Amino acid sequence: MGMKEELLGKIKRREIIAGVVGLGYVGLPLAVEKAKAGFKTIGFDVQEEKVRLVNEGHNYIGDVVDSDLAELVEKGILSATSNFSFVRDVDFIAICVPTPLDIHQEPDIGYVRDSAEAIAKYLKPGTMVVLESTTYPGTTEELIKPILEKNSGLTCGRDFYLGFSPERVDPGNLIYKTKNTPKVVGAIGEDAAEVISAMYRAVLDGKVFTVSSPAVAEMEKILENTYRNVNIGLINEIGRLCKEMGISVWEVIDAAKTKPYGFQAFYPGPGLGGHCIPLDPYYLTWKAREYGFHTTLIENSMVINDGQPEYCVERAIYILNRHKKAINGAKVLMLGVSYKNDIDDYRESPAIRVMKELKKVGADVEYYDPWVPSFKNMYGQSAESLKDLTPEVVQSFDLVMVTAAHHNVDYDMVQKNAKAVFDTKNVMKDIKDRSNIEVL
Repeated sequence: MGMKEELLGKIKRREIIAGVVGLGYVGLPLAVEKAKAGFKTIGFDVQEEKVRLVNEGHNYIGDVVDSDLAELVEKGILSATSNFSFVRDVDFIAICVPTPLDIHQEPDIGYVRDSAEAIAKYLKPGTMVVLESTTYPGTTEELIKPILEKNSGLTCGRDFYLGFSPERVDPGNLIYKTKNTPKVVGAIGEDAAEVISAMYRAVLDGKVFTVSSPAVAEMEKILENTYRNVNIGLINEIGRLCKEMGISVWEVIDAAKTKPYGFQAFYPGPGLGGHCIPLDPYYLTWKAREYGFHTTLIENSMVINDGQPEYCVERAIYILNRHKKAINGAKVLMLGVSYKNDIDDYRESPAIRVMKELKKVGADVEYYDPWVPSFKNMYGQSAESLKDLTPEVVQSFDLVMVTAAHHNVDYDMVQKNAKAVFDTKNVMKDIKDRSNIEVL
């Protein structure tokens, strides 16, 4: 019996032992779904705190049901470890580690490389290895494959299967989770593609689409997020023009989306955040330079989006001036520092960029965020949220800026007590008294 037939049989009989490297927003939900599907699953992470929490059945990711995690751990179906020697026990392993940008805005694939090297030391014949981390087209074949082959002594396609299946995680999405989101799989060789796709089909309810190579799957993921980046850049620019023309961009968007075809609504904001949309175009433009190709449209949208925090500060200065207050020494309260509503993730948050720019021009800035009690980012910024948002607190500030559209904030109370409000997310659109509100 060949490797393909053996693995397909083990998948059907639920005899595969699955591994997931990186127990963050992507990895932990994936590990939970594999375990729920009947596959014994081992999570790997270098952070001992995450390992401890998983093994104690404590959840730290919003999209994972606490009772599911605790039950799986109690039954011995799911466990976590920082010891990569247990890779020798698994038949399938997914790499779900971060792929951030470095200080030069270039891809930092250090976590991916380190994970591949750690796996290679213990890789056994008959294992499926899948990269899920978003990266530039070519990473699987140009980086991962040589590391695995050189350090393990095994041959890709003969001794192990290798593929790429991009993560599609939208924290806080109430409809689409890991379980029901369609999956794309690209692998090195038809047998690898068939077996890896079969593994995902055994775990997920969403359809699994197989493409011809890892590079296609890698580019597909970049396209998803670059599409959003470009269209958000377009609407941010349209928003700036509408402001100059005295037109509400929000009303324009509402009117445009009445068209049942050919238009998808995107909305302006203080910038882009999260682990994908603001980062992925940099991977593409970085790779494109290798071919002497300039992604002009994409780069222009990145410039617009990257400039939104500064634009928001300019608008804040104008609003304060109209209230006879200089930005230098003004007290500014920011509502929300996470990168999207109703989550605790502040990676690449534009709100934190806005805070930085406000402080540069002399503002005294504090924030309130019921989801993020404190933060510390890679640029050395740190702060703690106000404990309570009361009428007295709101009244003590010269300007309130809404920088995240959280639903558990009393915006009516804010409007009634604020001297001035700059709503960059249009969350106060239904409040009738708009005398002290200005939108982006």
